[in-house]
Amino acid sequence: MFRTRLISGIVLVAIALAVIITGGPVLAATLLAISVIGLEELYKALGIEDGKFSPLAAVGFVGCIVYYVIVFFDFTAYTMTVLIALLILFMAVYVFTYPRYKTDQVTGAFFGVVYVAVMLSFIFELRQMENGKLLVWLIFLASWGCDTCAYCVGMLIGKHKMSPKLSPKKSVEGAVGGVVGAALLGVIYAAAVSGYMGGEGNHMISFGLICAAGALISMVGDLAASAIKRNHGIKDYGKLIPGHGGILDRFDSVIFIAPVIYYLAQALVGRI
Repeated sequence: MFRTRLISGIVLVAIALAVIITGGPVLAATLLAISVIGLEELYKALGIEDGKFSPLAAVGFVGCIVYYVIVFFDFTAYTMTVLIALLILFMAVYVFTYPRYKTDQVTGAFFGVVYVAVMLSFIFELRQMENGKLLVWLIFLASWGCDTCAYCVGMLIGKHKMSPKLSPKKSVEGAVGGVVGAALLGVIYAAAVSGYMGGEGNHMISFGLICAAGALISMVGDLAASAIKRNHGIKDYGKLIPGHGGILDRFDSVIFIAPVIYYLAQALVGRI
């Protein structure tokens, strides 16, 4: 299992490197594909998609595609309009197919589009920013860096359970190690790329703060994904990635922190 997980992880990193470095349409299309797959996994977990044609799920998938078209062509001024229209469509399906869906399924369908598609799209938004080709890696340093450091520290000295009922293997010591480790990775990364950034500000401080904050939020994202799985009695969201599970199992924290890193980068980089 460890070997499978390691090989899958290496392949994922290689694909991420190629896609994010390329950027543009390749990155947008990849994020759209990941969002659609992740949305399908979530809809299956919530019982919105059950093997039969689901009008509610279909509206969600169309909404996901439309949202990415808006993001790619930089029509973000219409974001709220599209989300409101999507909510109205979900409610229309709810009304005209009544009593096929329960209220929690309708709210879950809308939640899914925001949780998976909208939040993940901030990877593309950050990549499009000035110095975005360098800043976008802060998302993965904060998320995957925190995961790795938290695991190592937790295995070594973890004693106090952080969330015993939800995730008994996670410890307070591991969480602290994850945040500190992610911050250090941010500082090291800043030292390596500061010469290519341009502008003013102390990038070592800003990158360290961004990664530390991102690491804190990433743990919430990880636990939130676990809570959804436990509430619906599933171990993994899918089997797409050997040794890791589904898209949501591997990208749960990335999805959660992408918008956080985007806004923190806008607020801090070049300003402190």
